[in-house]
Amino acid sequence: MLSIDKPQWMLEPSVQSIPQEKLDFLQKLVFESAALSRKELLPFLMALTQRSKQARISFSKEEMSAVITAIRKYSTPEEIQKMDQIMKLMAQKA
Repeated sequence: MLSIDKPQWMLEPSVQSIPQEKLDFLQKLVFESAALSRKELLPFLMALTQRSKQARISFSKEEMSAVITAIRKYSTPEEIQKMDQIMKLMAQKA
């Protein structure tokens, strides 16, 4: 049964094997980071890392790839640009 409350990207077949709590965590990230400036993103990502550790949520490279592909499919060019910024900051932090 499909839920009308779920964003379209969560209904993609490629993310169906990922536990729902991980998808919900990511949706919250997308929602919370939407209005942040580039300057605000790094502190946000650092806090997010702590929250994910506390919640014991981690993603394999395969899960992240599937999620990113699914989210990008339904994103505007502006949202894709924001995701690219987040990914770049995360890569620098690693």
